[in-house]
Amino acid sequence: MRLFATSLLVVMAGIYFVARHFLGTHPAWGYVLAFAEAGMVGGMADWFAVTALFRHPLGLPIPHTAIIPENKDRIADTMAAFLREYFLTPQVVARRLQAMNLAGAAGDWLANPSKGGSTRLRDGAAELIAQVLESLDPERLGNQVRGGLFRQIDRLEVSPLLGQLLATTIADGRHMPVIDSLVRWAGLTIEDNEAIIRDLIHRRANAVIRWTGLDETLANSVLDGLYKLLAEVMVDPQHPLRGKVEEGLAKLAQDLQHDAELRARIEKMKGELVANPAVSTWWQGVWERLRSAMLERLRRPAGQGSGQVAEALSELGRHLRDDPAMQLQINRFARRTMVGVATRYGDQIVRLVSETVKRWDARTVTDRIEGAVGRDLQFIRINGTLVGGLVGVAIHAIDQLL
Repeated sequence: MRLFATSLLVVMAGIYFVARHFLGTHPAWGYVLAFAEAGMVGGMADWFAVTALFRHPLGLPIPHTAIIPENKDRIADTMAAFLREYFLTPQVVARRLQAMNLAGAAGDWLANPSKGGSTRLRDGAAELIAQVLESLDPERLGNQVRGGLFRQIDRLEVSPLLGQLLATTIADGRHMPVIDSLVRWAGLTIEDNEAIIRDLIHRRANAVIRWTGLDETLANSVLDGLYKLLAEVMVDPQHPLRGKVEEGLAKLAQDLQHDAELRARIEKMKGELVANPAVSTWWQGVWERLRSAMLERLRRPAGQGSGQVAEALSELGRHLRDDPAMQLQINRFARRTMVGVATRYGDQIVRLVSETVKRWDARTVTDRIEGAVGRDLQFIRINGTLVGGLVGVAIHAIDQLL
């Protein structure tokens, strides 16, 4: 296409010289000459405009040329600010999670063991329940066990425990599936908001880019770059973005243990969850069936005492699956937690995007964008040559009439 556009410019030059030679033989040659002359001007002007986007024309350091490589860092900062403003905001995260029934899905998974993957969870839950039961005074059990257990849970500050659990999970590498889910969620969010991205790029593009129609191709390039970045994160366990997310999770684990404001919010949400009548009913029924032999069974070797725990978790799953009020409480807790994560740690994610783009080699970025736009760039030159020629004919006709 580049060769064709250049050849068209050469053809215009040839027509110009032929028309100039026969100019006095017939009035029509004046129109041909005007067409060829204006076509050369239009073709050269559009060649300059297209080239100036990606490099200096003829290698000359003309001001306001090589726009993309010269402004790569500013583009990176703008892209990061855009992600922060339109994606990692509490409103976007909350709206995305509003349509997700996390509690219902978890309940369905717990209630149906055939869906798989719950063995490790149940073993861990057995150990946790055993520790909670052992922390209570055995004399306060019996008929008052439900009230005593709830009082102990109310006294137990869960935020430090969650922080320690998260820190241990990161240390054991069990957080990787969560990161994969976050990357997939980010891809779906970008896909659902493509129209917003395109509209923002169209509105922020300068007049030259809009006039040449490159704002649409630039929007496609930005979206392709974001999808490519997320794909690289998915397939590369050592990708820098994963490291940044892990850094954010580590900071979250630290804040859960030491940030007084965050701990207070977690305690408030815990209180709302414990106060739910469905939770009280569930615990009372489970405890009446399990209290006599719970500790003995939980402390047996692995596999021998898991039946009661499996039954309890299955019953919890059925409550989660069938109780809309309980789902509302848990989904609200999850939504608030994710909104808090986006608010507190969104800056670290977008900073990684900005730093990654800034580290890219300018020539490589330029070549890839130019190659992605491809044929459309040369069509700009072709259209400029032909439209310029038509404008020249029109001007020449007006000149003859006047």
